[in-house]
Amino acid sequence: MNWEAINAIAQLVSSIGVIVSLLYLAVQVHRSTRITKLAAQDAATTALRDVTRPFAENAEVGLLWRKGLEDINTLGPDEKARFFHVAFQFLKAMETIHFHYIYGVMEEQVWRGWRNLYRHYLDAPGLNYYWQLRHNLFSDRFQEFVSALEKPEQRLTVGNLLGEEEAGVR
Repeated sequence: MNWEAINAIAQLVSSIGVIVSLLYLAVQVHRSTRITKLAAQDAATTALRDVTRPFAENAEVGLLWRKGLEDINTLGPDEKARFFHVAFQFLKAMETIHFHYIYGVMEEQVWRGWRNLYRHYLDAPGLNYYWQLRHNLFSDRFQEFVSALEKPEQRLTVGNLLGEEEAGVR
């Protein structure tokens, strides 16, 4: 065998090695992207869960949230301040979820559920009132998204899901 043949075989083996390496790298990038998307979706869910957990664990906070959503005028000044604080946290968590979607780290089918939730809550009188006052605390992109949301045919939130009498709103 001459040196040219050995060189050609070495180049062929080298080329095959590069191709195998690139295929391996592509598989790893794809797997990493899937893991990143799942982690982002989990982080988004956790963020909103952390904001809403007190509603379930503390009856007073839950009632404040439900009353504030449906009729902000039923709250006293201190209650309004607490409602506004919670509304800010809730909307910031929603904004984070929105950014996960627009940056491509959230699946479309998962995003549709979140978007539908937003439609209901952002149409609630109390949260809408807060949004009108403080929308400038949120990114322009999120503000555009909120302004483009269609209103639901029938708004359902924890403030009106069971009906006022059963939910203890009034």
